[in-house]
Amino acid sequence: MGDHIGAEHQSPLATYKEAVNWINGLIPFGIRPGLSRMDMMMEQLGQPHRRLKFIHVAGTNGKGSTCAFLTKVLLATGYSVGTFTSPYITKFTNRFQYNGDDIPEETLLDLTNRLRPVVDAIALTELGSPTMFEVSTALAILYYAEVCVPDVVVWETGLGGRLDVTNIVNPVVSVITNVGLDHTDILGDTLSEIASEKAGIIKPGVPVVSCANQPEVVEVLRATAERNHSTLYLAGEQFTYERLDYESSMQSFHYAGPFRSMDIEIGMKGEHQIANASAAMMVLEVLRQYMAFVMDDEELLQGFRNTVWAGRLEEIGTSPRIILDGAHNPEGAETLVKSLPQYYKYQSLNLMMGMLSNKHHESYLKHILPIVDTLILTEPDFRKKMDVNKLLEIVEQLKPIYGKPNLQIIVEPDWRIALDKLKLRTEEADLGVVSGTLYLIADVRGSLLNLSDSEKGW
Repeated sequence: MGDHIGAEHQSPLATYKEAVNWINGLIPFGIRPGLSRMDMMMEQLGQPHRRLKFIHVAGTNGKGSTCAFLTKVLLATGYSVGTFTSPYITKFTNRFQYNGDDIPEETLLDLTNRLRPVVDAIALTELGSPTMFEVSTALAILYYAEVCVPDVVVWETGLGGRLDVTNIVNPVVSVITNVGLDHTDILGDTLSEIASEKAGIIKPGVPVVSCANQPEVVEVLRATAERNHSTLYLAGEQFTYERLDYESSMQSFHYAGPFRSMDIEIGMKGEHQIANASAAMMVLEVLRQYMAFVMDDEELLQGFRNTVWAGRLEEIGTSPRIILDGAHNPEGAETLVKSLPQYYKYQSLNLMMGMLSNKHHESYLKHILPIVDTLILTEPDFRKKMDVNKLLEIVEQLKPIYGKPNLQIIVEPDWRIALDKLKLRTEEADLGVVSGTLYLIADVRGSLLNLSDSEKGW
């Protein structure tokens, strides 16, 4: 701890890069569940989070897309919106957006310099140093409460819900998109256990919207909502959605809720996006009915039509055709397998994938292997990456049962070389897909789009 002595006399950080390096320097403190350090930071900063209206979004999959729909529609209907999401796809500033734009680098630097003495002081207490994600969350709150003051903040959980750092806020409405088996090392091994963690964002009297459909999950959500005297709006019960049709660029669905029904069109591909858009619509209806939000229908529908989200069935390049999709858990893989043949015609499917080492990848591969002709295994450029040979071991075990008879496997740890191999193999009639952890998607996307300032990660 010696290096913290006299911390208050440190000279301020001078550049954006120094600020990001200082925040990332807190990564070794890991993810430490619990809100005690957040409480202390908020107290020392004058409880800025109490001045804002939050929509708190949790769930296993679909959080990012649901946040994107909410942001786009609220902006289209004339509201100012803060959006806090993670992990980011291109640049550290992506996670703090105001009206669709990243936080300016100099604002991030100013706020980091304000936070640093507070963080250093807490590091000297028995609570230990705030983590990288705690500091980022505090930075977001300061930005929204004191710099840009949006009408509403779309607030995505990092992990789980109950003990997640973002749970410091008391939202106007909570969303739990769905519940699946992900982060079982931290959140528990069963759907009920994971649902209990996610349901931890349900606050007394605050309405909650969910598209979860497994009976044991619904039971947990119902019980938690009842205990908190919160109204639960559940897909299939209080609101429903029915797919109408899809063509290459748009898909439409019929939404029917407790207050009204309407047909909605979205440009995002995949049946799961209809569920995410419906959840967003139900949230907007709660804001309209109970919080005096005024939204013009035409603008609302336009917002849904215009929503896009990087790295989700995102087509980049036509020759060869390459799709990026951040499916990294079994539910994500299942959705990807269902969506690809619906939207694309192809002769061979070439899949490049890289994973983090903290996941069970067998069930992901069981879903995906049956449709793959060439599998390119690689490693994301990230500290928790899964060793490519360990991934190969799992593939070799599953290949006889789930793989096509002529499945070809290429092992290339360097993702840049792997991407070149994918491009070379993917001919005019084929489809190339890059999937797995968003840390890999972020790098590949930056490379394909020639984004020079691509940084990535948490």
